[in-house]
Amino acid sequence: MPGHHVHRTWQYDPTLHAPVRYKRACGYDPFIPAELMDLKLSIDASVAGTISQAEGAIRALNTDAGPALKSLARLLLRTESIASSKVEGLQIGVRELAKAEAKMGATRTVSSNAREIIANIDATILAVDFAASAEHFGVREIVGIHKRLMAQSPHPKFAGVIRTQQNWIGGNDYNPCGADFVPPPPEDVPRLLEDLCKAINDESLPPLVQAAIVHAQFETIHPFADGNGRTGRALVQVIFKRRKLAPDYLPPISVVLATARERYVAGLTAFRADGVEAWIEQFADATSRATWLADAYLKALRRLSGQWRNALEQSPGAPRSDAAAWAILEILPAHPIITASVATAETGRSAMSVYQGIDLLVAAGVLTPLSASRSYRSWEVRGLLDLIDGLEAGDVSIIT
Repeated sequence: MPGHHVHRTWQYDPTLHAPVRYKRACGYDPFIPAELMDLKLSIDASVAGTISQAEGAIRALNTDAGPALKSLARLLLRTESIASSKVEGLQIGVRELAKAEAKMGATRTVSSNAREIIANIDATILAVDFAASAEHFGVREIVGIHKRLMAQSPHPKFAGVIRTQQNWIGGNDYNPCGADFVPPPPEDVPRLLEDLCKAINDESLPPLVQAAIVHAQFETIHPFADGNGRTGRALVQVIFKRRKLAPDYLPPISVVLATARERYVAGLTAFRADGVEAWIEQFADATSRATWLADAYLKALRRLSGQWRNALEQSPGAPRSDAAAWAILEILPAHPIITASVATAETGRSAMSVYQGIDLLVAAGVLTPLSASRSYRSWEVRGLLDLIDGLEAGDVSIIT
């Protein structure tokens, strides 16, 4: 990526609570990237073929899934945002997170780690449901995504606040001298963000190329004190949705990036040098793999849904075709652990009919009770958490 370094001096600070060597004045070199709207791209034919193949795979996924598996859309978004958190070191087990989601839906207490990851899920959903539909995408939309993302983080004061101080990646905690990468000085951030938004609104490039360079440029700008990676990966989904490349089903690209984090970081580093085309190719390859993973999951989910349907049809108390049990069965792919309140809200059925439907699904072996508490009851969907575990780990062998 074209750009230049500027030399700055970190001032001596005798009041700093740090080892003496970190109090001394020192030099550092922030990188100021060129504006994206001035970028001249030249893409090799083989790379163009990789891009075309990846975009075709995304379109095929959206066509193949169809409206019958609408719940899959939320689950893929859920997987994408969880993997995005994993890239940043936020880890939680699949079953633990599913239980936490169900508890939060019932206004019960969960761990701070679970709250932050669930906030990331909400932020990703916000990105595709609201920011992606904005007629003109601007800095306000970026700030909105970040604010939602960081609301439950250990540093909520940074939520939605564009930095006014120098930040850096790697090195020490006290100054940017010797850091692995120093983003642009704070005074350059507003201008670069405005340019980034112009690039998001511009549709002259293929959607995948646009998403690749916007994401890498956002990570280069690093406009927030924290949460830049997750926000930047959410922007990829925004672009795919805005360009109608993935109108319904978004491939979980962060799953692939999380399984090769060092290569991901190396790709972003190369983008800031002369490796723009190499980064685009790497991003296209990750997108293809993510789409292949989502397609494998779709096929496995169809098989599992068929097993649920057969079990309910063959159960002693098989319900009529218009019974609540069938409506509940349709929403199960999005809720590996479900509560009556969620089932009522999602299906629009009465509480009484929902409980009757749940009882029938338990009798058929589709749902397994997790709690007998009167104040809070939840049920696990048979086989779904194992499937999700494979999807979030990027392990097709588990899915198949």
